[in-house]
Amino acid sequence: MTHDEYADRCEELFAAGGFTQARNLAESGLEELGPDPVLYRWLGLAHAAEDEDDHDAEAEKAYKAGLAQWPDDLGLLVSYLELCLRADGWTYPGRAARVDRLKKQIAELAPPGSPEAARVEAALDWAGRGYWQDVRERSAAARTDRAALTSHSADVAEALEQGGQAPAHPEDLRAAEVAAALELLAGPWQAPLRLMVRYRVAAYVTTFVLALATNKALVLTGTVSYSVWGWIWFAPLLLADSKLKQARRLARQRVIAAVETRHAEAAAAD
Repeated sequence: MTHDEYADRCEELFAAGGFTQARNLAESGLEELGPDPVLYRWLGLAHAAEDEDDHDAEAEKAYKAGLAQWPDDLGLLVSYLELCLRADGWTYPGRAARVDRLKKQIAELAPPGSPEAARVEAALDWAGRGYWQDVRERSAAARTDRAALTSHSADVAEALEQGGQAPAHPEDLRAAEVAAALELLAGPWQAPLRLMVRYRVAAYVTTFVLALATNKALVLTGTVSYSVWGWIWFAPLLLADSKLKQARRLARQRVIAAVETRHAEAAAAD
């Protein structure tokens, strides 16, 4: 394979969430074909995506290795800048101190309006967030996650109503999520959870009413002076949601495996 083919496959794996696989592939390409700025960038991005201190250190090594040979590569410079902007100034003062130099170097190489300049602006906006902006962004992320889970639940409910799912491409993430959910919810013991997923809104309304009624009944009968025991009715719903989340993780693993299989078959054909 060529450097470009390795880079394209890294991009596909990265997009599917296969960060470990993308790193392994980038390292294989660098070992087989020698240094390449794009592969160093994908190696760094796949480490940085893990958002852990050890991986950030490995990402920095990758960017530095690439920039040592291609000091003006904008892809590496912008990716390194994003990493440095994320760094804690107290814990990693050296990394944070490189921001100004990288900004100046990128400004000289990337004209206004270029994709690289736009990425720099976006990264600077992110780094300059205040406390309330952080709160709003976390709230927005939580709403997005809930919306994705609700959409996934609706897809699973439709498949349950139809008695199954039509065949789909193995790299179709949405279809893979539904297939995984149907597997995890199969069997007689999962029937109550299937019912909750199929009638999600009604299940939440009914559970909320049961929780309030239980708490009120416990207080009125003098069993307790204040009750939160009624909220235990939500346990089955939380279990159903955990099944859906587990299905989404399992589906992502399967899609990554399907991408790797296609890559392996293409390599064998060559």
